[in-house]
Amino acid sequence: MPASIKFEMVSELKKKLEGAEAVFVCEYRGLTVAQATEFRRLVREASGEVKVAKNTLVRLALGEVGMAVPEDITVGPNAYVIAHENSPAVAKAMKEFASKKENKAMVIKGGLMGSDILSLDQVMALADLPSRDQMLAQLVGTLAGPIRGLVTVLSGPSRGLVTCLSQLAEKKGSDAA
Repeated sequence: MPASIKFEMVSELKKKLEGAEAVFVCEYRGLTVAQATEFRRLVREASGEVKVAKNTLVRLALGEVGMAVPEDITVGPNAYVIAHENSPAVAKAMKEFASKKENKAMVIKGGLMGSDILSLDQVMALADLPSRDQMLAQLVGTLAGPIRGLVTVLSGPSRGLVTCLSQLAEKKGSDAA
């Protein structure tokens, strides 16, 4: 391959990696075209992108954007899954695809997040995180809990007064009859 094409490929990879939140490495050897297409679709729906490139070119691009360069997981035929945003959703899509019986050829090796190299266990833990919407709902519930308790405590005396007055009214109504 001529050097100019390699420079262009590294430049293209560098552009894709510059805004990346995370990059995951997986081996795709043995997948059919239909399976690979399905994998790409799932990753794309989770706001990610699958890129297949020579490992040496990816290592060069990773080094140029300041990300960690893992030597041990960038061996063999790899697909690089670039998570531009919401990396837990991308990791979850990869995990769900790889966990299906018919997709056993897909092997998740690890990943990168900034200058950190993620092991397979860390990628799986990232995939198990709740989605952004679920986390926001949990945060709102946590913040609303004390306020709800305060409203309940403050409304207690007035509720007691209303109950007492209604019982008095019932008693006077029954006494008058």
